[in-house]
Amino acid sequence: MQTPKFNVEFLEEASEFLDGLDEKVREKIIYNVTKARFSSDKELFKKLVDEIWEFRTLFNKTHYRLFAFWDKSEKTETVVISTHGLIKKTDKTPQSDLDKAERLRKKYFELKSMRK
Repeated sequence: MQTPKFNVEFLEEASEFLDGLDEKVREKIIYNVTKARFSSDKELFKKLVDEIWEFRTLFNKTHYRLFAFWDKSEKTETVVISTHGLIKKTDKTPQSDLDKAERLRKKYFELKSMRK
């Protein structure tokens, strides 16, 4: 069996976003996130800006996005942390969501450095 390129963890807001979705939508998003772990498909996982990436899912003509960033600080494994999600209504990604993902990324690493 193929080894995944990275593991995925969900911050609280990402989990709450997924929990609030219809079961079929949630299953499709989880399926795509899992698939992205094994491939380099930009339709599933794409860099947006600097350190922020997104998991992409299209289901019933609706675009779902889970924002994420990489944590390569551990020598043993690479982890992608999903910060939060949105149902995309326009082609342009809202700057407020990019800013939010960046804020959550910084907070994550601050908390992680305090635990060491």
